[in-house]
Amino acid sequence: MRALVFDRYGGPDVVRITDVERPTPEANEILVRVHASAVNTGDWRIRAAAFPGILAIPGRLMFGIFRPRNPRLGSEYSGVVEEVGASVASFVEGDRVFGMSVSGGASAEYLAVPEESAVANMPGSLDFEGAAGMPFGAICALFFLDECARLQPEQRVLIIGASGGVGAFAVQIAKALGAHVTAVAGSDSQNLVLDLGADEAVDYRTTDIATLGQQFDVVFDTFGAISPRTSRDLLVEGGLFLPLNIGLREIGAALFDRFRKRKIRLAVNPDRKEDMIRLARMIQDGVLRPVVDSVYALEDAARAHARVESRHKKGAVVMRIAHAADGAK
Repeated sequence: MRALVFDRYGGPDVVRITDVERPTPEANEILVRVHASAVNTGDWRIRAAAFPGILAIPGRLMFGIFRPRNPRLGSEYSGVVEEVGASVASFVEGDRVFGMSVSGGASAEYLAVPEESAVANMPGSLDFEGAAGMPFGAICALFFLDECARLQPEQRVLIIGASGGVGAFAVQIAKALGAHVTAVAGSDSQNLVLDLGADEAVDYRTTDIATLGQQFDVVFDTFGAISPRTSRDLLVEGGLFLPLNIGLREIGAALFDRFRKRKIRLAVNPDRKEDMIRLARMIQDGVLRPVVDSVYALEDAARAHARVESRHKKGAVVMRIAHAADGAK
């Protein structure tokens, strides 16, 4: 089968397609015939070893010091269950599924994943491209806003990077939780974030976020645009700053967190099955929908990676995985 791989760290040009052995599912696994796979910020950072701030050292230790320990790319996927292991009880052949693969390898024609991993049945309203682009951003936004912030109805939340892979779902989830949402995005994304449910949209190109003149219960920075110091001016007393990018300044601020009236929370979201099931339910209830920036063929994987690395995408960048048996070109 065909799979996307990289043998060295570098720019988008290091990715290539090669033939690898089709996986055989273990007793507790399902074999998914992948129809689409997204390229997200995590895939870019692993491919380029572009780990932010102080995470550069542990990132290299985890993924490979001089070259990637695991050459297989891709974490988000959607597809159809081709085969089930002997002990699998919650899926059957033919099920349409979507999920996250923590061990990579989702950008391939087939993928074997444990039944209890972050995988769920696709809601009927989704197509494969839309489904593949949801797990990474939606699970992250759900974890930070619901579990970390415990966002409550009528609270005010500022979402920075509101049109990106995480931000586009953060806007929708914050509204579903009943919050008043102020979304920060570029001039060409103002209509998008308002359409997703934001109460107010701010153009970062024309407005200095630090001088908004408003205060919020939660500031969720999905882009790494502001410092903990700046966040304190934007927060009410007892407010919470949630940065996705963690460096020395964020760690330093967290060390003194207990002495301040405005807090910071550093976290990394897990990828859990229960989150995927909840995500599917939110889609079925009509409170969450996919946002797809662009769709590429697997053969255009380098372009897909370049689009993500530009940091100007609106929603998810997805690759369509064509199978020889489909007669696809």
